[in-house]
Amino acid sequence: MKRDLISLHALSPAETQHLLNLSQNLKKNRHQNADYLKGKTVGLVFQKPSNRTRVSFEVGVSQLGGNCVYLGPQEIALGKRESTADVAGTLSRYLDAIVARTHLHSDVIDLGKFASVPIINGLSDMYHPCQALADLMSIREKFDDLKGLTLAFIGDGNNVCHSLLLGCAKVGLNMVVATPKGYEPNPEVVAAAQKYGKQSGAKITLTDSPQKAAKNAHIIYADVWVSMGQEEESKSRLKVFKDYQINDKLVKLADKNYIFMHCLPAHRGEEVTAEVIDGPHSIIFDQAENRMHAQKAVLIFLMDTV
Repeated sequence: MKRDLISLHALSPAETQHLLNLSQNLKKNRHQNADYLKGKTVGLVFQKPSNRTRVSFEVGVSQLGGNCVYLGPQEIALGKRESTADVAGTLSRYLDAIVARTHLHSDVIDLGKFASVPIINGLSDMYHPCQALADLMSIREKFDDLKGLTLAFIGDGNNVCHSLLLGCAKVGLNMVVATPKGYEPNPEVVAAAQKYGKQSGAKITLTDSPQKAAKNAHIIYADVWVSMGQEEESKSRLKVFKDYQINDKLVKLADKNYIFMHCLPAHRGEEVTAEVIDGPHSIIFDQAENRMHAQKAVLIFLMDTV
């Protein structure tokens, strides 16, 4: 039966742990992966520009012995030049899996509905599941066990925040989200995370205080204040978020062995200072690399079910 990764709702806690284990094994044995996707072709349907997502998928698929086809907005404009249903039906006859990077989350949902091959959400306005899996993998590399740790996400309650909430809750990792009022994560996502947290022992907390979130945190996580598509809000957002910058003063409240994380691209001097993001506690390039290994695990997992 076909399975998709539209969000981390799609994975059970056991499957989430399995993917983290598989990701680490693939990274450890990266030169022995060449047969997993031999003869398979993965399509990258991207409506947004990309650095890490495109390169990590293309290189990862190549390492697994498969091929990639990139289809940018100039080739496919979902729902405009052609209906999403027709795009999904056509590409399903050519490809073995599709990675979609879209503006609207509904486009990823529609691709999953109409495609007969696995759909992987490479980023939408609601979720970024591959990023969250890579982040959990990166944290586990540094701390071994995820349970009992606390991740402080400070900034905008956005798609990355949503996926981290679900991922942390499923593996027993506490998460505190600090946002300005009016920029909290989606209440339905928070409620789901709290439900998963009751099963795993993870505590999910919301606050408007960066200081409360950072206190004794093992992981400090930042993302941009102005995401793609929000450029018109730039001036107002920079004003609203100015007190949510990750800087030396704030990270002094964290655990002495804390790690700093950022999904990139970063705007130094806005959501984080250069001293923090380029300092000894930062693991941003581990995260970037682990996108590739986590995504390889997702591809193997989903394509084994077809």
